[in-house]
Amino acid sequence: MSLQCGIVGLPNVGKSTLFNCLSNAKAQAANFPFCTIEPNIGVITVPDERLERLTEIAKPQNIVPATVEIVDIAGLVKGASKGEGLGNQFLGNIRSTNAIIHVLRCFEDDNIIHVDGSVNPVRDKEIIDTELQLKDLESVEARLSKVARAAKAGDKESLKIQEICEAYKSHLLHGKNVRTLPLSAEDRKLTFDLNLLTDKPVLYVCNVDEKSLANGNAMTEQVKKAIKEEGSEMMIICAAAEADIAELEDAEERAMFLADLGLSESGVAKLIKAAYRILNYITYFTVGEKEVRAWTITRGMKGPQAAGVIHSDFEKGFIRAEVIEYNDYLQYKSEAALRDAGKLSVEGKEYEVQDGDCMHFRFNV
Repeated sequence: MSLQCGIVGLPNVGKSTLFNCLSNAKAQAANFPFCTIEPNIGVITVPDERLERLTEIAKPQNIVPATVEIVDIAGLVKGASKGEGLGNQFLGNIRSTNAIIHVLRCFEDDNIIHVDGSVNPVRDKEIIDTELQLKDLESVEARLSKVARAAKAGDKESLKIQEICEAYKSHLLHGKNVRTLPLSAEDRKLTFDLNLLTDKPVLYVCNVDEKSLANGNAMTEQVKKAIKEEGSEMMIICAAAEADIAELEDAEERAMFLADLGLSESGVAKLIKAAYRILNYITYFTVGEKEVRAWTITRGMKGPQAAGVIHSDFEKGFIRAEVIEYNDYLQYKSEAALRDAGKLSVEGKEYEVQDGDCMHFRFNV
């Protein structure tokens, strides 16, 4: 399952610096707007200690971690929804992502210009929210025009879509993001193809200076208050410090550097884990002598669908799944010992895969 997160924000808030930390790809980081014109895409591995432990036990020929695609999208500006500052292209890039990482500048530095002349993260958030909302409003109004005739004729599905879109429209006109509108999963599914920008899960990343890394500052507190009703996650990161960490190849040096900052793990690692959370993703593992691999699925997936992530034939011909809990694998260290201890369960089509499950699928096509 492909996971793609788009990094957005106003120009010069630290997006490209953060992207460089997340990826081996090197986006140009310059002190002027629009230094990122084409979206830079980096594929990064998901940090997971469980994969390392399973690898130590199985000693496989090959190790395949889960991956995340990070897209560095050029800085948005006022008027983007109307095409300002290459706005249509940028908004299109956001539309193709699964989740949004919204970077907000929460530090003062006279050497780094701000596109609006002063640092105010709440104002910056509202600027981008407004542009995304205006673009969503266009999409909703276009759909309303499309279903109007069928709804007037009494078509039940069209009437329902019209009702949902009217709710979207009212919400957007009140300056609210679609993700905060309480709707049933069934209703959202009816309009899923609209792919609304403000319906995507968002993680707000407050980019601070080093001295504010441990406890934040007045600006991060303002952001926290501003997003409270939205129910979105917020994290604090220092992109400049992360850039320094990314340069250190030795694990012990990285650990010492993090300890000096009062951190147990890097902000980048926390960010990737947070992206998993907001998308409701979990990981299961396949373990063998040839390969240990992490697979990404949506929480709540049943056995056949999880098998289908490996190959569609696995889902079509699913017979059963042999499941070992991760902690049991650590304790017994071999499938033979797990079988003897009765710790290997055989599950059918209705089994809901759990985070950390180690699985073998039996299928027939």
